Amino acid sequence: MYSYRPYAQRQSVVFNLIAINVLVFIVSLLMHDFMIEWLALFYPASPSFKPLQLVGHMFMHGNFMHIFSNMFALFMFGSVLERVWGPERFLIFYFVTGFGAALLHLGVYAWIVYNFTGSVAPDLSMVMDFETVYNIYTIPTVGASGAVFGLLTAFGVLFPNTELYLFFIPIPIRAKYFVSMYVIWELVRGIQMNPNDNVAHFAHLGGALFGYILVRMWRHDRRYFY
Repeated sequence: MYSYRPYAQRQSVVFNLIAINVLVFIVSLLMHDFMIEWLALFYPASPSFKPLQLVGHMFMHGNFMHIFSNMFALFMFGSVLERVWGPERFLIFYFVTGFGAALLHLGVYAWIVYNFTGSVAPDLSMVMDFETVYNIYTIPTVGASGAVFGLLTAFGVLFPNTELYLFFIPIPIRAKYFVSMYVIWELVRGIQMNPNDNVAHFAHLGGALFGYILVRMWRHDRRYFY
């Protein structure tokens, strides 16, 4: 059984996160190059990298469908989890999984760069010799998908038998099965490393991994779960 802790707020954390994401998306349409330079996440060894990007990329999105799908999932699953945890713990969870997603994503990038060049931070002259490494250095990552995947994973752990009705599946599916299949799908796609695939699959997996670990840790904290 889970306790729903009341809190006095007119607007939830989920509402505020969605509002910030939408605002940043609108500004990015008007000031695209500036927002990419400062908020989109570049590989840390790239000259374009700035520490602010570690947070900023979580509020940037590539197009309308990208932000719509992420914000829809944030609303659907985040609203439930915020009522379970309260706003403070929910916000901690959101950013921890977002950072975890970026950590695994950049870690995989570092492994790829090392395999090509023998260094995780090669000279720029070496970067130009390998198209894959050049793309890693020059193409940034954007989106709240990592944190959203953490929320999805947490929902699957806490409410495993809740039936979900999805647009692309004609029958209801329990959350635990949906989350498991989605994670396996992301793992397969990530391992394939299709050069034409612009989805950061390992960021999704990082969010799911950190989300699972954090939920398991919190479930042992009897002050909140019993």
